[in-house]
Amino acid sequence: MQAEFSAADHDFMARALRLAERGLQTTTPNPRVGCVLVRAGEVVGEGWHARAGEAHAEALALAAAGGAARAATAYVTLEPCAHHGRTPPCAEALLAAGVERVVAAMQDPNPLVAGRGLARLQAAGVRTEWGLLASQAAELNVGFVARMQRSRPWVRLKLAASLDGKTALRNGSSQWLTGAEARRDGHRWRARACAILTGIGTVRADDPQLTVRDLAPATEALRQPLKVVVDSRLQLPLSARLLRQGRLLLAVAVADPQRVAAVEQAGVEVVVLPGLDGRVDLPRLLGELARREINELHVEAGSRLSGALLRAGLVDELLLYLAPCLVGDAAYGMFDLPPLVSLLDKHKLIVRDLRQIGDDLRLIARLA
Repeated sequence: MQAEFSAADHDFMARALRLAERGLQTTTPNPRVGCVLVRAGEVVGEGWHARAGEAHAEALALAAAGGAARAATAYVTLEPCAHHGRTPPCAEALLAAGVERVVAAMQDPNPLVAGRGLARLQAAGVRTEWGLLASQAAELNVGFVARMQRSRPWVRLKLAASLDGKTALRNGSSQWLTGAEARRDGHRWRARACAILTGIGTVRADDPQLTVRDLAPATEALRQPLKVVVDSRLQLPLSARLLRQGRLLLAVAVADPQRVAAVEQAGVEVVVLPGLDGRVDLPRLLGELARREINELHVEAGSRLSGALLRAGLVDELLLYLAPCLVGDAAYGMFDLPPLVSLLDKHKLIVRDLRQIGDDLRLIARLA
């Protein structure tokens, strides 16, 4: 049930959310979850989920608390699971430990849970409440929520541009509009994503690696997101740098058996998703990525693919880095969009964050 919460409840849940953030770059495809166990006003155990297949936050907190978990309150950022997945159900573990109260930030959008975890605890006599810092918990798992509720990932479109909205000169030159600090910040956003999407035009023009790098401190090998290339006519050069490291999924509209065999021999997986216009069906591609448990999709593409995603209503969030420079009207813009006849048809945005990163501005906005 939703309830009134005390200042101490807020403090302990905020602590659980900070713990959950530690799994920002590692938990995919699972949600990021933190748990704090409190008894008589003192923290007796805490934990956070790091990787799929490893212990959940509740199990780690219970292990840290031991016998002190009996009669404690568990603050958990997501409703405890009640089903057997890669690990046993956390609701049963909390019951076995004798926890007397469970406060969840939000209910689990996963249809396998969807209130069942809290219901199981409540039926066993445990006092259950939810809704504390729910919006913060949902933001932390925006991709997981999107996949569970809409069967597609959360799509974050990253662009670097001049202040007059240009991403590259007419000769294709774009390196580097923004400074090193902004580029490093962009890699942090790559690192939290489950997959990075680009188009064949960008691959052929820039030969990107699409890897996560230059993040410090690097205490262990960085998880590399799945690379996805939209390549309707199967034009991927086998010399492309993105073939050298990590997994690559190629989305095509027309399957040439000989060409498919060649790229598959290079370690590329090909999925054929033809649309009515002879191009890759982008909504079907997002559905396919959701089926592959992709929560957050980070897009770094040219104006054509960026515009196509925007026109199809598939972009959830814009991550824009704006350099303090002007490059002129002849340069390439951010989106290939048809001309508007009325300002009423403009794509409205809600600005979520604006800050300076090095010499550049970073704007995070969502489609209204």
